[in-house]
Amino acid sequence: MNAMSPSSFSTRFAGLREHLPGGRTPWVAALRSEAAAHFAEAGLPSRKLEAWRYTDLGAIAQAGFTEALTLVREEPTLPPMRAPFRAVFVDGRFAAGLSVLPEWCRSLAAHLGEAEGWLGALAQKLPVVSLNTMLFEDGLLLDLPAGMEGGALELLSFASHAERPIAFHPRHLIRIGEGASLTLIETSLGPNGASYLHNPVFEIAVAEGATLSHIRIQREGRAGFQLSTVLAAVQAGGTYDNFTLNAGAKLVRNEIHTALLGPKAACHMNGAQLAGDGQHADTTTYLDHAAPDCASRQTYKTVLAGKSRGVFQGKILVRQLAQRTDGYQMNQALLLSEDAEIDAKPQLEIYADDVKCSHGATVGALDEAQLFYLRARGIPAEQARAMLVQAFLVEAIEGVTHPLAQAALAEATDGWWEREAA
Repeated sequence: MNAMSPSSFSTRFAGLREHLPGGRTPWVAALRSEAAAHFAEAGLPSRKLEAWRYTDLGAIAQAGFTEALTLVREEPTLPPMRAPFRAVFVDGRFAAGLSVLPEWCRSLAAHLGEAEGWLGALAQKLPVVSLNTMLFEDGLLLDLPAGMEGGALELLSFASHAERPIAFHPRHLIRIGEGASLTLIETSLGPNGASYLHNPVFEIAVAEGATLSHIRIQREGRAGFQLSTVLAAVQAGGTYDNFTLNAGAKLVRNEIHTALLGPKAACHMNGAQLAGDGQHADTTTYLDHAAPDCASRQTYKTVLAGKSRGVFQGKILVRQLAQRTDGYQMNQALLLSEDAEIDAKPQLEIYADDVKCSHGATVGALDEAQLFYLRARGIPAEQARAMLVQAFLVEAIEGVTHPLAQAALAEATDGWWEREAA
């Protein structure tokens, strides 16, 4: 029996349900059971589905992952704190001794009763979300009060060097109160020699006039897998800014669903993908303009080296009610190898009359004239290529204005090409 087949998971879920948080709480048990039934019917997505046409999860299906469900024996080496607050998760479980939290932020597992009516409110019937719902152990429960300036908070997720392939499914619930603001800097890390699956799901509610800046830095180990889903709902006058850097993992699928639900809501979804030999990086976005006078901007850059593959799928839906929508989407790819491959599928689905929407996609290689110009001035070839790669990424990264987030991005991207070329 396939280790990741629906029947296998249904059997394992039946044995785990009593040991998972809220296993005997009726509303939690009902959510988990409903998710388990959906996953048993749907299974892991396959390339037969249009939304997964370019990403094959066969390697995950055959890996034989099991849930962690044990105490972590070793604590990770933490990077220096960039922000006043920090939430640390190891193998999907909250590490209280490594975290520094404000009063409006806590462990979901320890305060699961407070999440009734909230957990699952934004969840859609997506297989990887159902897998998370049935098996999550912990996550971040962040409820920023109305009018508060929350400053910056780090969310660090570590995979341990387990002796067996493990899977963990953190569930993060984030609610930004009316007129409040927060910068969330999320980093995912893991050892290069470990095989694991990190399957996080975020449910994000941004209230009227509130702002959430969500910086995501994915630096999983090169043998790791990440299936990530963000579900965000933005009310009138609110803003959700998302920047995602994919720079690790053997295979990553970063899926973002954002709904603009009130007039003058805004969303900016930018990102960069850096993939080297043997890596597969997939960014898929769904943007729902469901109210009038809303604006959205998307700029994604992909850089591929060696035998790697990148995917960008971006769908913008403009409903009939969403008059005076202003939407922009651009996806560009830079191929550094003849063996690299990019698949791009931008989509516009418009039912309103008064809109301003555009999208575009480009694919190319390094400009030989620019490379010659730098080489002619004494700059070594690899350094010159690195400079051109950095210049290509600027448009996507320049929207990140918080200095702490800028420093984290610089650390993740500096020297990438030199490492890949070595």
